[in-house]
Amino acid sequence: MQVGDYNKFKISRKTKIGYYLDAETGDTKDDILLPFKESLEKEFEEGDEIIVFLYRDSKDRLVATLRDPLAKVGDLAYLKVKDNSQIGAFLEIGIDRDLFVPLKEQKYRLQEGDSYLFYVYEDKTGRLAGTVDVEEHLQMGEGYKVGDEVMGTICGLYRSENVIVAVEDKYKGIMLKNEYFIKVRNGEKIKLKIKKVYEDGTLGLTTRVTGKEERTQLQEDILKYLKENDGFMEYNDASSPEEIKEVFKTSKNYFKRALGGLMKSGLVTQDEKGTTLLK
Repeated sequence: MQVGDYNKFKISRKTKIGYYLDAETGDTKDDILLPFKESLEKEFEEGDEIIVFLYRDSKDRLVATLRDPLAKVGDLAYLKVKDNSQIGAFLEIGIDRDLFVPLKEQKYRLQEGDSYLFYVYEDKTGRLAGTVDVEEHLQMGEGYKVGDEVMGTICGLYRSENVIVAVEDKYKGIMLKNEYFIKVRNGEKIKLKIKKVYEDGTLGLTTRVTGKEERTQLQEDILKYLKENDGFMEYNDASSPEEIKEVFKTSKNYFKRALGGLMKSGLVTQDEKGTTLLK
């Protein structure tokens, strides 16, 4: 019998509040209640075998349900935060009992109404719980190749600015700080491209498109910025990497290449004050 998972039982008896399932301990006091509201209005007879999901209620009693939860023990699941309290957060999981995430299992602040990737486990008391510490539960990617486009969930922002990403909410990926120039947050789902497959199977990810496509898009962004600012901007080859990243969401190296291309085409000119639109 596994709490937080599906189990097969025989109906032992029917009462006014629901069906009791035979726990096979020899003591009817151990039988598990399937409340009528959890039987989805299905009718059963004594001796029928059914498959139910088991969890513990607020009084620590085992309860069965025919509802399908959004996740079971051992699963990685993208779940919404329903409520926050002084002891932890509560997640919607599709059954009568919310999934609890203790404060110690929160590496970052969980916002009510937002969704994040969680690992579901059974705690020491036998209750279902969740954690945002999912990295060790991510699998190594198989069948992926450089250039593939994937969806990833941000699930680990570090001081180094490298980011742990769950590719398709299942496989381990990492995005180095020089591979993204947009603000990302934990729980966010974004489209990414595989840049490298490491020897251990970890997927190296990037938000970048190909170099040529990125330069073309960046040149368009620079021209748009100039047109919206009366044909002048204070940014040029001497601008700091931080300024370029903040305004154009790219590296200084890519900015200089794009700017050089525009100058070569006779569209802009630059001096120590900044860059001017010529056409």
